[in-house]
Amino acid sequence: MYLNFYNLRKQPFHITPDPEFLYLSPSHKEALAAIIYGIEQKKGFVAIVGAVGVGKTTILRSYLERADKKHLKIIYVFNARLTFEGLLRTIYQELELPVEGNDVVEMTNRLYEVLIEEYRQGNTIVLVIDEAQNMPVDTLEDLRMLSNLETSKDKLIQIVLVGQPEFDEELKQHRLRQLRQRLAIRSSILPLTENESMEYIGYRLQKAGVDPSSVFTLSAMKAIVKKAQGIPRVVNVLCDNALITGFGYRKQPVTRGIAKEIIRDFDGLKWPSAGRWWFPALSALTMLLITMAWLLPGQDAVLGRIRSLATVGEKTPGNVVVRVVPASGVPVPAKESEPVRQEAATVAEPVSVVEKKSALVTKSVTHGDNLYKLSREIYGKADDRTLKQIQESNPHVVNPNIIHVGSRITFPELSGEDGSASR
Repeated sequence: MYLNFYNLRKQPFHITPDPEFLYLSPSHKEALAAIIYGIEQKKGFVAIVGAVGVGKTTILRSYLERADKKHLKIIYVFNARLTFEGLLRTIYQELELPVEGNDVVEMTNRLYEVLIEEYRQGNTIVLVIDEAQNMPVDTLEDLRMLSNLETSKDKLIQIVLVGQPEFDEELKQHRLRQLRQRLAIRSSILPLTENESMEYIGYRLQKAGVDPSSVFTLSAMKAIVKKAQGIPRVVNVLCDNALITGFGYRKQPVTRGIAKEIIRDFDGLKWPSAGRWWFPALSALTMLLITMAWLLPGQDAVLGRIRSLATVGEKTPGNVVVRVVPASGVPVPAKESEPVRQEAATVAEPVSVVEKKSALVTKSVTHGDNLYKLSREIYGKADDRTLKQIQESNPHVVNPNIIHVGSRITFPELSGEDGSASR
């Protein structure tokens, strides 16, 4: 959606793990080295622990994509909620072995024979158990039976356990002490620091083919990093949403205001965003100041103005000036030193004329605007003839209902039925 707008080669913040965009912090490098060493040196058990979203699966897939596929057979278990028999059946299925019975001991012995043959052919069998914290304790306890499948020098099956911090706590149970002792290599992936998070965003944008400063302002990146708390997955979600929102606003680079808006959306808050509240608030403040200025000279002058406007039926938006015209038809010029009460006293017949400050009025489109609404604000009406004249002065406006936020609309001096200019 936003790739062309930001000149991106591909999506830099995709949620699914993509080894092409792998960023290695010191703890990520340590975890990757632990996996490579544990598998290639046939150490048996390797445990990788990290919080949700820190990149455990990305690290694992990065290794598996680069490994020698010819001599490496991967058994990937996504759902760890298995009995030990169910786990053996999964291994049999992945190795394309027939299951001839339900006896766990017989199945284990048969697996040993297969693994010995694979070992002789120079192949390595790797069992990867993701979300290991969800595996039943009984199954974890029986995993040591697989670690007993070995030669005099090497383990015949390499088991990589990938889990969240709860898995570390589970391993502390007394009944799992034998499994805990068999964990040859353990590594933890830590959340990114603030500097690493900034580097992470820049690295992925560079991989996508752009200069980071052309996509995010520094303050926008800092706001996202502060919210993400070092979790790469959260950084990806926030950056991706910021790019979508920035594309919608036609903002390049993404600003801090947009970052704050998507952070509020991420938190589920319904506060109005910076791009939506400032214009109505400014308009309300302006009207308040105008009202106060009218009230200060006295209520009689205010009531006279209101009656005059009510008779003619004209509105007083912020970009027009209302002048009171006496019965002679000659406008009375407004004087800064002349009180409003004196001006109101000159009214013989309540007639008002609306004049623009200039022949052309230009307005920047904000969220929620359409041509009908703006026409009523500027001219006090929004009929077909008025809209047609506005569109003639703004060729980029094709549909009166759709005008882009941030674009500028020019409102011309209207011409009447006979072609003469009308105020």
